[in-house]
Amino acid sequence: MDRQIFTVQRRLTLCMVWLLMAAWAIGQERNATVDLTKATIVYNESDAPLVKQMAQVLADDIERVTGTRPPIGTRKVGTPSVYLGTVKQTGRHRELRNTWERYAIDTSGGNLYITGSDARGLAYGTLHVSEAIGVNPWYWFADVPIDKTNSSVFHYAENCVSPSPSVKYRGIFINDEDWGLKTWAAQNFEKELGDIGPKTYDRVCELILRLKGNMLAPAMHSCTGAFYSHPESQLMADKWGIMITTSHCEPLLFNNAAPSEWNKDRDGEWNYETNSATILKKLDDRIRETAAFDNIYTMGMRGLHDEAMKGSTDPTDRARTLEKVFANQREILEKYKGRKATKLPQIFVPYKETLDIYDAGLRVPDDITLVWPDDNYGYMKRVSNAAEQRRSGHSGVYYHISYLGTPHDNLWIATTAPMLMYEELLKAYSAGADRYWLLNVGDIKPMEIEMQMFFDMAYDFQSFGYDNANTCQAQWLAKLFGQEHLLTFQFILDNYYRLAWQRKPEFMGYEMEWDSNENNRLHDTDFSFLTGTAQQRLTDYQNICDAYDAIECQLTSEQRPALFEMLGYAVHSAYQMNRKFLYAQRNHETGNAVYAELSKEACRQIERLMERYNTQLDGKWNQMISQVPPGYTARYHQMPEYTDKPTKAYRLPDSQRHPELRHQIDLASLTVGAPFRLLDGIGTDWKALQLGQPLDLNKPASIDIAIPAGTLPKNAESISLCISVVPLWPVATDLSNRFAVSVDGGTPTICENKFKEWGPEWKLQVLENRKEFLLTLPLDTARPQHTITITIVDPGQIIQKITYQ
Repeated sequence: MDRQIFTVQRRLTLCMVWLLMAAWAIGQERNATVDLTKATIVYNESDAPLVKQMAQVLADDIERVTGTRPPIGTRKVGTPSVYLGTVKQTGRHRELRNTWERYAIDTSGGNLYITGSDARGLAYGTLHVSEAIGVNPWYWFADVPIDKTNSSVFHYAENCVSPSPSVKYRGIFINDEDWGLKTWAAQNFEKELGDIGPKTYDRVCELILRLKGNMLAPAMHSCTGAFYSHPESQLMADKWGIMITTSHCEPLLFNNAAPSEWNKDRDGEWNYETNSATILKKLDDRIRETAAFDNIYTMGMRGLHDEAMKGSTDPTDRARTLEKVFANQREILEKYKGRKATKLPQIFVPYKETLDIYDAGLRVPDDITLVWPDDNYGYMKRVSNAAEQRRSGHSGVYYHISYLGTPHDNLWIATTAPMLMYEELLKAYSAGADRYWLLNVGDIKPMEIEMQMFFDMAYDFQSFGYDNANTCQAQWLAKLFGQEHLLTFQFILDNYYRLAWQRKPEFMGYEMEWDSNENNRLHDTDFSFLTGTAQQRLTDYQNICDAYDAIECQLTSEQRPALFEMLGYAVHSAYQMNRKFLYAQRNHETGNAVYAELSKEACRQIERLMERYNTQLDGKWNQMISQVPPGYTARYHQMPEYTDKPTKAYRLPDSQRHPELRHQIDLASLTVGAPFRLLDGIGTDWKALQLGQPLDLNKPASIDIAIPAGTLPKNAESISLCISVVPLWPVATDLSNRFAVSVDGGTPTICENKFKEWGPEWKLQVLENRKEFLLTLPLDTARPQHTITITIVDPGQIIQKITYQ
């Protein structure tokens, strides 16, 4: 009996040893590395066309890093392979089946397997490997050098499975291209065509895919040939697996701003009520021509280009007209796509006047995605309410970091604060905007850093939070140009965005276009040489330019062009635009010609910066910044006038000047708890107090925070307060922007930011990023110390500055 027990125990021990050895062997096999330079890239010819394209791209990227191009073909015995395929073809990772744009990467048996749930999922997995071995998505479009020192290409190993992207459709809108992408393409990159065409879109679509995006709204201004006027452009998008979408004013892929597409003399008025047959024929032809491709369809219609609908101006009448348009458009889609309209991706963008039509009772089919726009300056106008969140089409976002229009163009350089972008997109995403995110990027360049952040958020929103939204851009730059520069990058970006928050470089002329004659003209600024705010602003800009130059001096000759394109041009140009207007102001105040010359020298510096941009890298980007974009509603590009004696002729109207009270609350010193939060990277002084989360509508009312007032005169009976808030929109039509203020337990005063889009209050607020409340409240004279109490009324308000005296 003992011997039998011993035999059983021995067999169990041997079995355990065998299992451990097998597990070790499997682990060794899974952890084995692959030399990608010696591997054959293998894919199935019957797989999706994008898979074949990715085989070529991976071979190209390995060659870019090492100089050695791996073969593409069938597996060779005794050599490693990289297997690319969708789950339908490979059978690997069955958990990927019926999921959206996911990938799995395995290192096993000396081979590398990249499997996609679909073709784009496979592409993202492949490009994940490319980036890991040293090919940045911006290697061509921003000249980020290939990392040829990255040794992982010789012993690559990874095992991971990706989730689906946070947002289903993610892409950019190339817009207002007249002074950048169009001039560059027509005069440089596609001279033979003289237009933005397939050669440009080939590069654009590659960039979008490498950034893990999947859609493009092409350039559509009348200066540019319509996207479909160059048929090869659609083929380039398809080559990279990029879907075509269109802007809010291009129904069913039709660009009515292009003379080749719609000519009033030939086609009549763009008026559905009087010319529906011609309009529907145009839309029918476009869907018939493009039915073979994957697209996202803009539904409804507006006027020509960015105009309002023709016909009745009554929003209710317009709503009934648009409902007819929806029905006709969906019939066209079903006719040519061979599927129910409910199965096709469609969007409706309630932009400008169409939001009024929507609010007048427009019935949008439930499966159509509602794409909520910001106000063109980074503030979300609306997010989905509870009923809209139940729509099968979900919702999305149309967001701007570039804009042409009143009260002022914002086309030149990107200055949208990262925390503002995150906070506003968080608001939308939390309300269900997970279907479609479109970013208006102007010409793409020089908007690279902000565009990268947008795509990163759209792909993996959960990786962002209040703790890293303001630091992610500096971290990204440090990853590219050296971790030793991280703190300096953060210093540069914090101050660059903070100074632009106070006043964007494009807005330094202090004019409002399409307004009164007084507001239309250039003015002196609200910064003061008497109190020192003007000198401090110039010093702060000089400091970040010096910090940038110090980094650039430490970079290799290969790295410098990329950093200048993405950061240096914007930082230095912003400084010179401020010098131009501030020294012109000082000339007006003193009549001193020295200041006039300093202003003129700043203009010459702006020209030199453009020259460097356009001539570096043998003129690769020549004409991308053909001039400081004049746009249609701007004068900042013009020369200010100068004088030989003091004058108040250019003085800013008192209505646009701001009070300067003696004392300021240090918001950074406050100790706050939920639902209050201190935000880094937003506001006048780059620290702001958020009064709860915008969508926390069920929180108990009257939650407040007490703030010590500091020193006041002993005999003071009242306190004057100036409370500056971030000019947010209400999150819903039945809410407002309110908070309450009281002092020493006195009666609360409600502060409410009420404004109407295009009205004078709104114009000032988006140009200044602030709304100020001036209050005089009684003090309890019996108290030795005084307390300011802020009470939440509508959650989500953001206080950026409190001054008092």
